[in-house]
Amino acid sequence: MEYYVVKYTGPFGFIKPWTAVRDGETFSQQFLTPSIIAGMERKLFPELLNEPFGHYKILRHRLSYSQMSAQQEQIQPRGWNYLKKSWRRPRAVLMRSVLLYPTLHLAFANQEDAECAAAQHLCLCRNEDMVFPREIMRVMKEEFDTEEDRFAGYELIFEKKEESFLVGYNRFDERKAMYGWLKVLGTPVKTF
Repeated sequence: MEYYVVKYTGPFGFIKPWTAVRDGETFSQQFLTPSIIAGMERKLFPELLNEPFGHYKILRHRLSYSQMSAQQEQIQPRGWNYLKKSWRRPRAVLMRSVLLYPTLHLAFANQEDAECAAAQHLCLCRNEDMVFPREIMRVMKEEFDTEEDRFAGYELIFEKKEESFLVGYNRFDERKAMYGWLKVLGTPVKTF
């Protein structure tokens, strides 16, 4: 099988949202969940916005980076607490990591989809965390799965089997559990 792979890079931080499973259990900064890939597809191909949740155009992906930088973020829960005759929303500080110098490879089945994707930037999960297209590569599936120098990184394979673990809950499909297993190729943490 042949893939058309678009390589995206960016110098800035890439902060992923919290998964529905605590990051202490999954360390999810290193992989993209099914809902993130579905969101990327809908950003790149707006005609998919009315389609039911699923993956339509992005066949595979791979994510690598140079290092992680821990960041503090202040949050407030949605609910209010009634304390001492007043309503209050408590605050908390969370630690989240930023991926520095991320590289993202997205594999498509045809050149037309790859060219459409390569004409756009991606806001990976927040508007300020952008990666930009660098090139389109035409490769065989075997190359994408074995060439460590070109395609090193983490990839969550979206299927449930013995090695799979819980990666979140699909809020678009009756909160069904989402599972996957981690494929690691080469050295995903790059050195300069």
